[in-house]
Amino acid sequence: MKENEEIIPEHYTGRTIDTTRSLELASNEEARIFFEVVKARLLEVNSWGKIAGVATADFQVVDRDGKEVNRPVREGDYFKIDVPGPGSLDGEGHDWVQVEELKLLSGADEESLGIRVRPSANPQSTDKNIAHFYSRESTSIFMVTRQGKKITAGVYDRNTKPNMEMQNPVDKVRHWVVGTSAVVWFSKFQWHQLVKGLLDQSM
Repeated sequence: MKENEEIIPEHYTGRTIDTTRSLELASNEEARIFFEVVKARLLEVNSWGKIAGVATADFQVVDRDGKEVNRPVREGDYFKIDVPGPGSLDGEGHDWVQVEELKLLSGADEESLGIRVRPSANPQSTDKNIAHFYSRESTSIFMVTRQGKKITAGVYDRNTKPNMEMQNPVDKVRHWVVGTSAVVWFSKFQWHQLVKGLLDQSM
């Protein structure tokens, strides 16, 4: 839906990375029913690691107060991300993003759910440094849409570049290595596996 595309910010620096997958069902009604499943999967961020499968990151939803919660994600929540490999010192072993917009739209025979996140500080710490391998300009948008019988899941990374703002030299090296390789590995493999899992009818 064009209205929900507004959740994707303008690109002005770094790289763009788009990962999409589509599925066409036998009828509009069948697509409507399965789309409810797909939307629920997208909102259950704590299950993304299971949905994406082995060798992918684990995700934990954390509320505005820094408390881990087991519920569908809401605007203002954080993702506590456990990426395979060395973790961020500022993030106490994890990478962090905050949900800055969650948008649900429904039309005559179209519907869409989008979630936009941005690298953030660790809400469980007093440290205000961005605790993520990507810079504060970077965003990831997770979106599922249905147009008639067709359902599409996509992840759209915009303005992605390594986070070099921190003072910690260990994190600086780590973010450069992970942030650079993420374009090739994390944002390709991770998001490919996630969109594939979101549309998996056998789960």
